[in-house]
Amino acid sequence: MYPDNYKYTDDHEWILVQGDTGRIGITDYAQKQLGDVVYVELPAVGRMLKAGESFGTVESVKAVSELFSPVAGEVVEINADLTGKPELINKDPYAGAWMIVLKVDASAPSDLMDAAAYQKYVESEAK
Repeated sequence: MYPDNYKYTDDHEWILVQGDTGRIGITDYAQKQLGDVVYVELPAVGRMLKAGESFGTVESVKAVSELFSPVAGEVVEINADLTGKPELINKDPYAGAWMIVLKVDASAPSDLMDAAAYQKYVESEAK
């Protein structure tokens, strides 16, 4: 259900690390909890983020939720498509609706969950 090569946080963000960059977004579980996404606020390129720091918000018809960076790094790219089409998050929260790309430190924290652990975490939250 959740891509195996991604890592996950308990705030329902994901990161896909490739070399010295990490692509970040929210999980399918998160987008389903939010409902129809109507607005996304993303940080400026060049912003330095600490692990766990808020980098923006996602607004749905139900609520506004903060987005938290799974790792520390510098924002090197944002998904500008989400500005005009935030509903992409509801269609494909992984490939098409990633939010930001960070240049990450090679020693990124290893306390993130793999897909199996995240699946168990989601199941425990649903109870």
